[in-house]
Amino acid sequence: MNSYKFKLEPNQAQAYQIETALNLCRWLYNTALEQRKFAYEKRRMTLTFYTQKKELTQLKSHFIAFTGVYSQVLQDVLHRLDKAFKAFFRRIKAGERPGYPRFQGKNRYDSFTYSQSGFTLNGK
Repeated sequence: MNSYKFKLEPNQAQAYQIETALNLCRWLYNTALEQRKFAYEKRRMTLTFYTQKKELTQLKSHFIAFTGVYSQVLQDVLHRLDKAFKAFFRRIKAGERPGYPRFQGKNRYDSFTYSQSGFTLNGK
């Protein structure tokens, strides 16, 4: 599998769409983190990537803003969170300083991933 990284030079409308997608992804990450934290602290339940992934269809139907973001992008947000938790538990098991997954501010969450092919870039 090939991976490419591009520096984009979007126009004003495109920059707005990218910023909106980033804000929604960050909101989803922080909300999913809060959901996992609450489920464990209050109910002693462990939520997984697949549990939260199943809820994405409901989320998109309740919040119209999410319909403009590809489902694979949203799934990748949950995958990032799951990786953070796996790394946290791996460090606990290894006896290292674990570092619980953090809520992401605007300056810390600045990318999203299109995991499928089929996109093209034209010009800049």
